[in-house]
Amino acid sequence: MTDETVDAVVVGDVMLDSWLDGQVSRLAQEAPVPVVSVEAVAEAPGGAGNTAANLAALGARVHLVAVVGDDDRAGTLAGALRAHGVRATLLPVPGRRTTHKRRLLGRGRLVARYDEQDRDPIPPVVEDALAGLLPALVRRADVVIACDYAAGVCTEGVRRALTGLPRLVVDAHRVAPWRGCRPYAVLPSYAEVLELLGEDGTDGDRIGFLTSRSRRLLAATAAELVVTTLDGEGTLLHRAGREPYRTLAEPVPEHMATGAGDTYTAAFALWLAEGATPEEAARAGQAAASVVVRRPGTATCARAELLRALHSGDPAEEVARRVAEHRRAGERVVFTNGCFDVLHRGHVGYLEQARRLGDVLVVAVNDDESVARLKGPGRPVNPCRDRMAVLAALDHVDYVVPFRENTPERLLRLIRPDLYVKGGDYTEEMVPEAPLVRALGGEVRILDYLPDRSTTALIARMREIPGI
Repeated sequence: MTDETVDAVVVGDVMLDSWLDGQVSRLAQEAPVPVVSVEAVAEAPGGAGNTAANLAALGARVHLVAVVGDDDRAGTLAGALRAHGVRATLLPVPGRRTTHKRRLLGRGRLVARYDEQDRDPIPPVVEDALAGLLPALVRRADVVIACDYAAGVCTEGVRRALTGLPRLVVDAHRVAPWRGCRPYAVLPSYAEVLELLGEDGTDGDRIGFLTSRSRRLLAATAAELVVTTLDGEGTLLHRAGREPYRTLAEPVPEHMATGAGDTYTAAFALWLAEGATPEEAARAGQAAASVVVRRPGTATCARAELLRALHSGDPAEEVARRVAEHRRAGERVVFTNGCFDVLHRGHVGYLEQARRLGDVLVVAVNDDESVARLKGPGRPVNPCRDRMAVLAALDHVDYVVPFRENTPERLLRLIRPDLYVKGGDYTEEMVPEAPLVRALGGEVRILDYLPDRSTTALIARMREIPGI
């Protein structure tokens, strides 16, 4: 990757995001709704403005070209962009409102959102002015990002001005109108893909659905790269001649993910401009998004934070990549999970059975916090690192991966095993993950039960021994 500063141009729909937070002490007399005593207001650039702010935070030189209304909010937005180090050309339209999205929080929980915006196409005279600005700007740019949220700015004239660029990245609610521009990369959501392909989709295995339509997506968009975004399931990168490449997101409450897509787009585009491979750029985008979803409001990710997030990595993603190689070789993947606090004969027996049912055995292990939630005080007896080391030493275990949630749903979506097994002290009705596994195309099987083998009973007997 190059060490030179990247010049980036962002064009599209910009908005002002406001976050109002306070305490909730009572219900209103007029209706059963909470009364929020607002104590803090945070304002930030949203939409194309958030993409530009994230580019600047990541170290790019950024020029934003957008349209605003002739109101006070335009000045507030311009000030917020300057504070983020973004050079902005904001064209005012008389009689138009600057898009303003307000989110009301009570004790950090989203209570209401109310928007003010005009979505009509911008007037021809403004369209001509905007399109006239672009050629000189994009000629010097290393990457150009179009943020088209169907708010009237990315008109046909604007798209014509962006046609034929070597590195045009498009984040659009409707991808089809951009096909004539032959963009380098487009980033549609799952719903936008369904609209593009004219299909109803699936409520189950979205990854499998998109994988099977990878060639169609590339053809329908005329793009070299298509990144299909799946919210809490991460993203899938499509490019000709290769299997789709998966990144995994950390599921968070929906209001915490506000603007994470803008952050992903900024990091993805910047990494491409700096010479990274598309897969490296996808990992950078996902890592940057993982930083901002941990923060309230509309946030940015600094370059140092992104580099730390990339360095820390996600062991689950690495295991998933290796498992995908086994699957491409025609091998059968078996998955199981548990606490494995004190490994005993019952564990070893059922892991041996599980391995005999396939070619690769993946064992997911609850981390220390999730064991404590599930098993109560005093557990785990052995820390997660030790439990994983013991499991990894067994000949019939191929991969060991930790997870922090109460259930391995996130890992199941990522790894998509052919067979999901549980020990004989379960019935299939007791396995909440069973419907998901079947929806992903897998099978659920309950293995033989070895009586009188229980970690809880073993620990209880140990505690009865004097001196322990």
